[in-house]
Amino acid sequence: MRQHKLALCKEHFLDWIPEQTARFIKKYEMFTHHEKVLVAVSGGKDSLALWDILVRLGYQADGLYIGLGIDGGFGYSSESHRLAQKFADENGLHLHVVDVESEYGLPVPVLADITHRGKGRPCSVCGLAKRHVMNRIARDLGYAVLATGHNLDDEAAVLFGNTLNWLGDYLKRQAPVLPETPGLARKVKPLCRFYEREMTAYALLRSIEYIYEECPYSAGSKTTYYKELLNQLETERPGAKLTFYTKFLEARKGGLFGEPDTNPTMELHPCTNCGQPTSAPGLCSFCRLMERAASVLPGTSK
Repeated sequence: MRQHKLALCKEHFLDWIPEQTARFIKKYEMFTHHEKVLVAVSGGKDSLALWDILVRLGYQADGLYIGLGIDGGFGYSSESHRLAQKFADENGLHLHVVDVESEYGLPVPVLADITHRGKGRPCSVCGLAKRHVMNRIARDLGYAVLATGHNLDDEAAVLFGNTLNWLGDYLKRQAPVLPETPGLARKVKPLCRFYEREMTAYALLRSIEYIYEECPYSAGSKTTYYKELLNQLETERPGAKLTFYTKFLEARKGGLFGEPDTNPTMELHPCTNCGQPTSAPGLCSFCRLMERAASVLPGTSK
C-alpha cells in the first residue's frame, strides 16, 4: 500500500482493517458499543465488508437491503439481494429487506421514467428512495445510527465534484458523521478513509462473496469520471486522494465554511404524509414524487 508506505501479509492486513476502522469510529465519534447500528447493505464489497468488520469489532449491527427493481439484463437487484441474504445467513445476522415495488407499487427505474426525473437515469430517484427508506427503517425500528459503506474513493470523488462546482451547501455537509436531528437518524461512514482497493482486498481475503457488476446505470456518470481522474493523480502521487479528503476535513473543522465546529441547520417540519422531517412545505420530496407517480398511474402507493 504505497499510499501508507506499508506492506502487510494476509493475517496482519485482516487485523489492520478492523483496527483502523475502530480508530476512525472513535476519532469521529460515530457511535458506541451500546448503540444499535443499521448497516445499509447493497450486496457489494464495501457494505458487506463494513457489516463484517462491525460484527468482528463487537458492535450491535443489523443489515438493511433495499430492493430497487434494477435489472440491467442480469437481474442486478435480485442478485445483490441474494448475496446480501447469503452473507447474513452464513454469519447468523439479521437482514431487514424492503422492496420498493412491493411497498410503493413501482420499481425505481419505472418511477424515474413516469415522473420524468433523471433524463434516462434513475439515479436521483434511486438516491431519494434509498434515503427515505433508510431513515424510515432506522426511525421505526429504534436504530440510533445508520452506517453506509462509502469508501475514500467515493468520498474523494464527491468532494472533487462539489469543489469543482463550488457547491457550498454540499461542502458544508460532507463529513464522516451527519448528526441526528429530530426524526433523522445519525448517519456515519466508517470506511471513509479506506481506499476502494483496500476494501476489495479485505472482501476477497475474508471470502465474502459480493456482486462484481456495477449498477447498470452507473456507466458514464460524473462520479465515475471523477474517480478516473483522481486515480490518474493517485498513480503519480500515491496518497493524493487521502490527503485531499483529510485536509478538507481539517479545513472544514477549522472554520473554512463558517464558524469552527458548527453544523449547518435548516428549519425542518414533519411531512404531512409520512411524518419524516423535510424543509419543503407540506410533503417531503419522496412523497411528492409518489404523488406525481400516482397521478400518472392510479393505484401507485403514496
